[in-house]
Amino acid sequence: MIKESKIRRKTVDLAPPARPSKIRRDPISSSMDKTLGLFGRIDFRSREWEIRFAVVGIALFALGISAVVLDVGEALSH
Repeated sequence: MIKESKIRRKTVDLAPPARPSKIRRDPISSSMDKTLGLFGRIDFRSREWEIRFAVVGIALFALGISAVVLDVGEALSH
C-alpha cells in the first residue's frame, strides 16, 4: 500500500466569472412589428432558410441542365 503524500499544493485559482454584457437591447415595438409585415419577421439567414434556398437552387440548376440537354438533342436530331 502507498502512503498518502503530505505535500499540500495550493489549488488552482480560476479566473473570475465573466461579467454580464452591458449592451442593452430594446424589444421591437408592436407598431414597428405591424409595419414590417410578413417578410420583415422572417429570418432569411437562419439554417432552415439556407437549406430551402439550397434545395431550390439545385432544382433550378437541374432544370436548366435538362433544358440545355433537350435543346441540344433536338438541334442535333434534324
